[in-house]
Amino acid sequence: MPKPVKKHDPFAAIRIPEYRNLMLGRFLFIMGLRMMGTLVGWWVYELTNDPFAIGLIGLSEVIPAVSLSLYAGHVIDISEKRKLLLRGVALYFSCALVLLGLSTHYTSTQLSNHWIAFSIYVVIFFTGIFRAFTGPAFGTMVASIVPKETLQNAITWNQGTWLTASVTGHASVGFLIAGIGNTVSLAIICLLVLLGFSFMYQLKPKPALNEPGEKNTIDSVKEGLNFVFKTKELLGALTLDLFAVLFGGAVAMIPVFAKDILKVGPIGFGWLNAAADIGSIIIIIILTLSPIHTKHGKKLLLAVGGFGVCIIIFALSKFFWLSFAVLLLSGILDGISMVIRGTILQLKTPAHMRGRVMSVNSMFINSSNELGQFESGVAAKLMGVIPSVVFGGCMTVFVVVSTWIKAPNLRKMEY
Repeated sequence: MPKPVKKHDPFAAIRIPEYRNLMLGRFLFIMGLRMMGTLVGWWVYELTNDPFAIGLIGLSEVIPAVSLSLYAGHVIDISEKRKLLLRGVALYFSCALVLLGLSTHYTSTQLSNHWIAFSIYVVIFFTGIFRAFTGPAFGTMVASIVPKETLQNAITWNQGTWLTASVTGHASVGFLIAGIGNTVSLAIICLLVLLGFSFMYQLKPKPALNEPGEKNTIDSVKEGLNFVFKTKELLGALTLDLFAVLFGGAVAMIPVFAKDILKVGPIGFGWLNAAADIGSIIIIIILTLSPIHTKHGKKLLLAVGGFGVCIIIFALSKFFWLSFAVLLLSGILDGISMVIRGTILQLKTPAHMRGRVMSVNSMFINSSNELGQFESGVAAKLMGVIPSVVFGGCMTVFVVVSTWIKAPNLRKMEY
């Protein structure tokens, strides 16, 4: 007699109280950080009126984040993860307070725009240090809270929480900048991070699965790297993300498109920043109710290729509604790739190596996002804003075509 098919419960992970606290804390924390990142991009462009200055924000964060990623993974695997996470969030809060101080009228009368911008870069450099530890720590917490049979559902909710926080932060900060200015907006950001901390404080301790001193740091880091490089599907998915976002980072230039090309001001800027995340939320809701069951590798490649095409159209658009629509579609496609990559990462990683593998993943993500922001700034300075974004979209499509041809294992992969 055939076994009855178990009904899919789209709310399985959310029914776990500790997981709900993690998601609520993460939502508030990420919302605050995304507001801060969006505000800083607009603020620096106002101070400098130079697209290259926006690129330097990404470089300021990526240098420490990538440099410390492998070491951070080793530390996470030998540390009590709740304490490490809370410490990182508290340090982010201190950085938000410093930015709040820099945004005040008093500071603007004491320092030139050049020195305020330089100080912002210094603060962002420190957030890169803290990000190297907090980002992977969030990932390890998910798998330690939910049972394995609920993990795919938990990953989808985790991605949805991040994206919902991201779009809320992106969209709301545009309105806040227009209505109440940078200083009050940063005060709200500080409050959000503090509230997120209060939810995460309720989590249970998560002891280390590896004893400190069991392996020296270098051997521990090598073990994590070897695992990633030997797991071909995982390596292929991470590499695809690295190069696609590195070249397709049009979001970094949105302040320029909003202010100088589409001329829509800070409110339009907020919506353009939010468009991709709105699209991602739509697809995350769909995938939560109806997960992808087949041809995961092929769908991953097609999604990233479609993302590149959307970036090209965005670069050439002269209409706000078209620019918003293609960014929305790019978010839908990116949401599909995010869920597939996240599921591969969690399902293929042993529990005792999760911190190191998450840190390698974080290193790839940090490289693609922040180096992509820097690459966009450099390319815009050398080629002009519109040609540089067209070039980035074309390179994204080229990377996908190359991967389709040269990585048949990824193309045929299913989990």
